[in-house]
Amino acid sequence: MNIVLLGLNHKTAPVALRERLAIGPQQLEQATRSLLEAPGVLEGMILSTCNRVELLTSLQPDAPDLLQFIESYFDIERELLAPHIYEYRQEQAVRHLFRVACSLDSMVIGEPQILGQVKSSYLAARSAGAIRGHLDKVLQRAFLVAKRVRSETQIGSSSVSIASVAVELARKIFGSLEGKKVLLVGAGKMSEQAARHLMNQGAGTVLVANRTHERAEQLAQRFGGRAIGFDDLYSAADQADIIITSTGAARPVFRREHAQHFLQQRRGRPMFFIDIAVPRDVDPEVNKLDGIFLYDIDDLQSVAGSHLKERSREAELAEAMILAEVDKYQRRLHALNVAPEIVQLQQSAEQIRLGELRRVGSRLQGLSVEQQTAVEALTRSLVNKFLHRPVQAIKAAASEGNAAAVDAIREAFGANTAGENEDEDDLF
Repeated sequence: MNIVLLGLNHKTAPVALRERLAIGPQQLEQATRSLLEAPGVLEGMILSTCNRVELLTSLQPDAPDLLQFIESYFDIERELLAPHIYEYRQEQAVRHLFRVACSLDSMVIGEPQILGQVKSSYLAARSAGAIRGHLDKVLQRAFLVAKRVRSETQIGSSSVSIASVAVELARKIFGSLEGKKVLLVGAGKMSEQAARHLMNQGAGTVLVANRTHERAEQLAQRFGGRAIGFDDLYSAADQADIIITSTGAARPVFRREHAQHFLQQRRGRPMFFIDIAVPRDVDPEVNKLDGIFLYDIDDLQSVAGSHLKERSREAELAEAMILAEVDKYQRRLHALNVAPEIVQLQQSAEQIRLGELRRVGSRLQGLSVEQQTAVEALTRSLVNKFLHRPVQAIKAAASEGNAAAVDAIREAFGANTAGENEDEDDLF
């Protein structure tokens, strides 16, 4: 089992690079199929969020570098990618996956969205036929670990998310959000969370624009706001003091000429954009205009950092849980790797038992059916009892990573592994 995780995130790569690798929800299943078709990939899943793009794979031993797939699929140069890419293998890949699912690797430690995003990626991979064996068990375990961390620590005790950090930034900029008019562009979960935090901070009118107008109306109604048609976005946006945008658009929704028009209509009053989309919804050129203040997803890190100290103790508890779970995974993996030796030992013993029965077969012919059945049961029981201790010793040595002891037991009992009949069902 050759598990490899390759990716980049908000810690290793700027948003300008991450947005070039972003995969929308509608394209995720097809992208996963493309990953599965890459040479040497046995199983695979792609996690693409505003803060990370990661490939979790099970590879053949001679599989090519996964970076080749990223280069080809995204049409991007290796030289541009290489300084920002991280790669984890085997237990380190499992540990990283567990940390991501538990939101310990998130921009906002403890935010709840990432687990849902991992599950969505998992479902897309299952639908694409890319998860069907060992990775399925690893991911199922990641979900259980995340649930345990949530229930046994206080890491998610306060409602912190990228959306809440964005609203906190807006409050710091204005001092108070009382009476401020806000425009939400996009009506997904991030916008809904932003609206909830805005209302808690006393924001005034909330406008909502979305390509699906019905969804904008539903969100606006929920928070006592007003929906505007997406076609009316540019004519209405100048009414807003704060624009929080989170769409799935492939290209910027707001460009420099739009912002210039908004400033003219506002007669010099400042305007704040908080862009939490990847790819970005607001062209960085907008930030060069006097009176326009633009903050993107990477700018939120300075605000998010203040929450890290508050949660450091809970994060330490969660890290300890994850290390224990990874250790448990490794022990079970080692035990699984000796399954062929155990099967071979059992088969060898069975062959000896059958051989002995055949050798004395002529002397058993006079026995009744009931007596022959009793002899069969007796010999099977003796073999099973004899094998119990060496089998347990092999499992114990393997779980401790004691390869020398495994070899010694194998040699003592003449076990000769054929490398077949490996059963992964009990890995977790």
